[in-house]
Order: sequence, then C-alpha cells, then structure tokens
Amino acid sequence: MANNNFNNGNGSGLKRELKTSQLTMIAMGCAIGTGLFLGSGLAISTAGPSVLISYAIGAFIVLLLMGCLSEMTVAHPTSGSFGTISEKYISPFAGYLVRYSYWIANVLAVGVEVSAIAVYMKYWFPGVPGFVWILLFAAVLIYVNATSVNTFATFEYWFSMIKISAIVGFILLGAYVFIGGQSKPEMGPENFVNEGGFLPFGTWGMWVAIFISLFSFLGTELIAVTAGEAKDPDVAVPKALKATVFRLSTFYIITIGIMLMIVPWKSAGVEESPFVKVMELLNIPGASGIMNFIILTAALSAMNSQLYASTRMMFSLSRGNYAPAFLGKLSKKGVPLSALTVSTLGIFLAAAVNALLPDSSYAFMMGISMFGAIFTWFMVFVSHLFFRRKWEKSGGRKLPVKMPGFPYLTLLGAILLLSLMITTWFTGFKIMLQFGVPWLLFLTAAYFIFKRRINPKKNESEAILNKKVN
Repeated sequence: MANNNFNNGNGSGLKRELKTSQLTMIAMGCAIGTGLFLGSGLAISTAGPSVLISYAIGAFIVLLLMGCLSEMTVAHPTSGSFGTISEKYISPFAGYLVRYSYWIANVLAVGVEVSAIAVYMKYWFPGVPGFVWILLFAAVLIYVNATSVNTFATFEYWFSMIKISAIVGFILLGAYVFIGGQSKPEMGPENFVNEGGFLPFGTWGMWVAIFISLFSFLGTELIAVTAGEAKDPDVAVPKALKATVFRLSTFYIITIGIMLMIVPWKSAGVEESPFVKVMELLNIPGASGIMNFIILTAALSAMNSQLYASTRMMFSLSRGNYAPAFLGKLSKKGVPLSALTVSTLGIFLAAAVNALLPDSSYAFMMGISMFGAIFTWFMVFVSHLFFRRKWEKSGGRKLPVKMPGFPYLTLLGAILLLSLMITTWFTGFKIMLQFGVPWLLFLTAAYFIFKRRINPKKNESEAILNKKVN
C-alpha cells in the first residue's frame, strides 16, 4: 500500500471521497453517452451488420488499454494520471502533450454531447434553435461541477443508473419481441445478411467503424483521473476498470445486435437515435418519447463526467507549472473553479458550430474531439512500455495488478491505435488529423518557446511521483 503522503496525490487539497461503486458509475456514465445512443447509428451506416465485429475489436483495444492503465494508476494514483506518468517515465514534454491533448479531447467531447442534446430536444421542440438547449443544460451542469466532488459523484451515479437500467430494459424488450413471438416478418437474425450481406462495405467499412466504436468507449479512462480522489486506489481502481470494460462491451454488442435485428441497417444515421427508431417501429405507446428522455439523460451524464475530467486535467497542468497558476487554485469546497471555467470552452464552440452547421455539427465535433482521446490512449501504451521496465529496475513495490503479455500486448494496442489514426485520413473523419496535427505542432512550439517559464525547476508533479512508496 502506498503511504499516505503519496496517496494524497500532490498535496493539492483534492479530497479522497470516491468509492469503487462511484468510480465505476462515473466511468460508465462518461462512456455510455452519445457514442452508443447516437453514434452507433453512424457506425452501423458505415459498416452495416459487421459493426458487431467493429465494436468487439474496439472493446479488445480498450481492454488492453485498461490493463496498462490499471497497473500504472495503482502505482501512481494522482489527479494528473497518465499525463503525470508520461512526464516521469518518458519526458516532461511527453507529459505536457498528453495532458493538454486529453484536456482538449474532453473539452471538445463536452461539445459533442451538447450537440447531441440539440438533436434530442428537436423531438419535442422542433422549432426551438439547438443552441438554446445547449446553453440551458450547460448552465445546470456547470453548477453541479462547481459544488463538490461528492455532489458531482451523486448526480453521476443516478444518471448512470438511469442509463444502465434503460439498456437492460432494452435488452429485455428485445428478448421479449423475439422469444415471445412478437416480432414481425421483417425482423430477425436474417437482417444480419440482408441488404448486401454481413459485410456490405467489405472489411474496410468494418475497420473504419472501429474508430467510431472507440468514441463509444471514450470515458473509461476517467477512472485513472478520479484515482486522485479515490478512497483506496489499490483496490478501487483495478476493480472499477475491469467492471467497466466488461459491462460496456456486453451492453454495446448485445444492444446493437438487437437493434440490427429490429431496424434494417440502411435506416441508421445520426438524424435520430437508433434506439428511438426501434421504439417507433415496435409501436409501443409513448415508448419513443421515454427513450428520447433516457438518451437525453445519457448525454447530460457524459457531459457531466467530461467536464469533471477536463477540469481535473487542467488543474493538474497548472500544478505542474504547464498552465497559469490561478488555474490550480481550489474553492473552499475543494473544487478547481478556474479550471472548470476554462474547460467550458467546448460548450460555446458547440453552440457556435450548431448555429452555423445545424445538420452536421455532431459528426464535426466528434471528429475533432477524437484526436486528443486516441493520442492519449496511444501514449498510455507507450508510457507503459517505459513504466514497466523502469519500475522493476528501480525495485518498486510489488503491485496488486499487472498487465499480462508484456510487452507484446502493449505493443499490439499501440499499433492498432496508430493504424486507426492513419486510417482516418482516407475517410470522412479526415478532420481528426486536420485538427490534430496542427494542434500538436502548436503545443510543441508553445512548449519550447516558453520552456524556461514552464519548467524552471523540478515541478510539483515530478515531486509527487518521486516520493517513495512502501
């Protein structure tokens, strides 16, 4: 077990109040958002029925990621998480790039969720501009994040419970439709091979849809960020990571499979949630409205978690001397309010994009938000390659969890992610690299221009990681 000084992170004043159940719900709440409820429609229209393989491969990549992350987070349970670890085990420059990229990923992902909220609210209020709903719901969630970590966790716990209950209910409804003999002639497993077969767009469509599926898993890594506020990270973090990955994988593959059997895959898209389409097709009175409310809750939940993640990462950047000092200050309740304020940037960007591109704002925001996430995940694998060797060489304590198959599975995860990033240049998601490459060049220039100011001496995050553990 790490000593108390180490476990208290960076002496930052962040409180260790989060339990294992809350960590799991926060991560699932962040992941079960528009990626499943709305983005799955985009994935289905890209790959057809073979999207099931896409999600299975996406889940495998995330499982490898969580194995690496579990090991490193138990060793270093800090709010800076993988950014702080990259800084120690690769270089300060690597840690800087990871933390800023993860921050921008979550800031923009908040924009993706609020863009989806505008889509959902059109179901009831088609005449109200989307940016009105974006600003209204943003105000509510900013308030929740500005109170205390316990208030945030409580809201997120119940948000997640609603979503998970809805998914379980959807699975049971699907089972009733097929097992209970309520299905129609056009419904059933034959939909997996109708309309062009199981691979209507070939292996290329299936491969591209893996990238979209990864957006559905974005948020599982949030457990590593919350480790700085977890009561017992050695036990809570690995347990929460494993539970999250297996639950999400099961939920996603089963629900999409049911969806494909009920709604022909050619009907999928992002103008309306596939879940709502299923309810409309089954003609269950009021069910489509209830489902629309549930997926609205899902978007709010994911947005809530992403605001939390981006706020903590900016707080970590400030405490590491990579951002202005005022962003590292805490309120009396232990909340980094200044970092929260800066992290709301994505909300206003989404409102502007929605006003200018109301029909394509969701896909646009998803494309630019994914670079930071995929780059961060890639760097987690790279960091693990450095971490394991240095940890064992330095005689670090025996960790309660270890990534199996090292270094081969770690390398496999890194290669798969790098390949997917390159692939996007040849797809409609080219915007990811068009945004991401200039973003890295900008960060690199900023780092070397302000290097003397950024890291004039051993910074706080380095001091944390260098503390001895028992």
